Amino acid sequence: VHNHASGLFVLADGMGGHPEGEVAAQMALQSLSAQYQAQARPAIGEPGKFLSEAIHVAHLQLVKYATDKAMLDVPRTTLVAALLQNGQAQWVHCGDSRLYVVRNGRLLLRTRDHSFFEHQEAAGQARSGEPVNRNILFSCLGSPTEPVFDLSEPLALEHGDRVFLCSDGLWGNLAEKTITRRLGEDQRPLADVVTDLVEQALREGGKRCDNVTALAFEWDGADAADTEQASSGGFASTIQGVGPPDPWLDTFDDAAIERSIAEINEAIRRTAAKKV
Repeated sequence: VHNHASGLFVLADGMGGHPEGEVAAQMALQSLSAQYQAQARPAIGEPGKFLSEAIHVAHLQLVKYATDKAMLDVPRTTLVAALLQNGQAQWVHCGDSRLYVVRNGRLLLRTRDHSFFEHQEAAGQARSGEPVNRNILFSCLGSPTEPVFDLSEPLALEHGDRVFLCSDGLWGNLAEKTITRRLGEDQRPLADVVTDLVEQALREGGKRCDNVTALAFEWDGADAADTEQASSGGFASTIQGVGPPDPWLDTFDDAAIERSIAEINEAIRRTAAKKV
């Protein structure tokens, strides 16, 4: 979602093992989209505050949905969202959907998953040789406790920076050096690079491959300090994945949510019927 002054890039990945993960991801996307459209005038006044509050509101929407439906468990999703404005990028994430920044062919940074494995690794407690399950998370949207999320500091963008958001279905099947190399060294249009990464992850994952979704943009404007127009100087994005597309709604109300959920559930029902 974007206008001439800013852009919001959001990726959500519904969690298996809980009901209606597809619905959770869809609602989170729609929630952040609607909040951005309501508050961008045309820029967001306080990007960090917006991202923090927006992810919290998305969580509350999931809890409300489960309460209204008298569900025993709340639909859950991971989420990563980046706000591009004034030649800077700032992002928030919860769970194990990741954001990578590649600059001058090298990995500048990536988000750290809210998983027990990364928590242990950061604390120096991970033991080599032991079985590793990277998918055990301690935070997500829709969790029974208040979700933990990380908010970055604003990052001044430089010409050629590539910012890449992806689900665990992608990074779980491709080595970090592979992702970085393709984003950093492949000079083709970003859409082609991301498409190839998604297809490679699907091949590596095989028949049991998890949902693979990716979203990226490349900063084509001037450095942030050069011109005000850098914030809208140019960015290209692409999204690839499996499953139904993610619609962006102009408004966010109960009727819109119900319509979207009905459409998603119908698509899931048709898919399940074909497999029988």
